[in-house]
Amino acid sequence: MPIQPYLFFDGRCEEAIGFYQRAIGAQVETMMRFNESPDPVPEGMLPPGSENKIMHASLKIGDGTVMASDGGCSGKTSFNGFSLSYAVPDEAAAKRAFDALADGGQVQMPLGKTFWSPCFGMLTDRFGVAWMVGIAP
Repeated sequence: MPIQPYLFFDGRCEEAIGFYQRAIGAQVETMMRFNESPDPVPEGMLPPGSENKIMHASLKIGDGTVMASDGGCSGKTSFNGFSLSYAVPDEAAAKRAFDALADGGQVQMPLGKTFWSPCFGMLTDRFGVAWMVGIAP
């Protein structure tokens, strides 16, 4: 069974999904909003006006799946202690993905040659998600 990261965007999930669709071709496999749940959302779980926020989404990115949600819609997104590793087939694909993900974010390590990859770089995107982009071995 594969491990699938589950990211909580605390109110910015729909914006993040759109960004990943444009930046790296993410495909929405499933998406459900809180107001579409067959069970009622527990009272007090969400701030008022959050009914249309995303309860669950599944995104296909490359050969992997990333799940996402608005969570409790607190507006306090925090992603710490991990990176998503995105392997691409060649240097041109690495540059496209890296530049697109870095738009509005922060580069920690520019794309460049390393002893493990002919092209590798690290960044944090505009949502605070850390990424490592490199050519697949």
